[in-house]
Amino acid sequence: MTPQPCFTLDRSQPEQLTVRLDGAWTLHAAPPSPADLLAALASPVRSLAFAAAALDDWDTQLLIFLKTIIAAARAANISVDLGGLPPGAQRLLALSEAVPATSTYDKSGRELLVTRLGRLVLDIAGQAREVAAFTGEIVLAFLTLFSGKPPFKTRDFFYFVQNCGIDSLPIVSLISVLVGVILSFVGAVQLQMFGAQIYVANLVGLGMVLEMGALMSGVIIAGRIGAAYAAQLGTMQVNEEIDALRTMGISPVGFLVLPRMLALMLMLPLLCIYADIMGILGGSVIGVTMLDLSLVEYLEQTRKTLHLSQCGQGLFKSSVFGVLIGFAGCLRGMQCGRSALAVGEATTSAVVTSIVLIVVSDSIITFFLYR
Repeated sequence: MTPQPCFTLDRSQPEQLTVRLDGAWTLHAAPPSPADLLAALASPVRSLAFAAAALDDWDTQLLIFLKTIIAAARAANISVDLGGLPPGAQRLLALSEAVPATSTYDKSGRELLVTRLGRLVLDIAGQAREVAAFTGEIVLAFLTLFSGKPPFKTRDFFYFVQNCGIDSLPIVSLISVLVGVILSFVGAVQLQMFGAQIYVANLVGLGMVLEMGALMSGVIIAGRIGAAYAAQLGTMQVNEEIDALRTMGISPVGFLVLPRMLALMLMLPLLCIYADIMGILGGSVIGVTMLDLSLVEYLEQTRKTLHLSQCGQGLFKSSVFGVLIGFAGCLRGMQCGRSALAVGEATTSAVVTSIVLIVVSDSIITFFLYR
């Protein structure tokens, strides 16, 4: 039969109270009341000690009893000596005291404006440091590439080229044709009023080559490829694969980021040319069916309108967009946390950042080119 838990109080030493534990202090037996011990602590006692030589067995029941007694002793400014307890009980008590108390957040309290501004400035400075460090690593990876020793596998690069280029043709075709149709239809409604239907070709050609071809292909690639890059690198961050690369002495930027960025820089200008052609063909559908223009007449008017310098502007923009999309997607992926929620946030942030950078850079480039 399991002996019942009990304790005795030893006052053999002056101003010291020793608690001798006996029996099995487990959850299967009811513990003794600590009332006598708590009352003894109210007497003139300076130190409290424990003796567990006669202790048969114990579990959390003993720890609950000890926590109650120790809290009462410390509240009465009595020093506690845990040396007589089993080593396991001492470690668990130390662990329980090492956990900090959770603080409740007061929703009614408001931060000062200066505090919020200071935190915002610190966040911006931290992000600027991360962007600068990431940019420096990319530059070093490019220098390694030019030295004749690519830090990535060639087959990985061609896989990203296929993913960015050929696999993106269906969605780019659909969007570009519809954009050309919309531009042509909007122009046709207005130009028909003046008998200038032929200038629909000018509108669609210039609109696609100068702006819409590069812009729409950039937005599509940002949503399709930029998000995929962020999700891939974020998942590798969660699985600690990037840490494993660093441990093996392999640069994650050179091995993972550089081939993705090179693939985007190479394929986005080609997608821009393809989007321009598909948009012009989409506009010709409205010109032929709605405006009674012949296909040859429409294409000839487009050829007379466009110049090589205008096509170069769209290609230059698409090249810049490719760098920005690859940079934003890989940066957010490398900054990802260690949870599934963090991967989703990194993916969303990559798409939003890419689109914002595309629009801002498009505005800046257009301003300087027309100046």
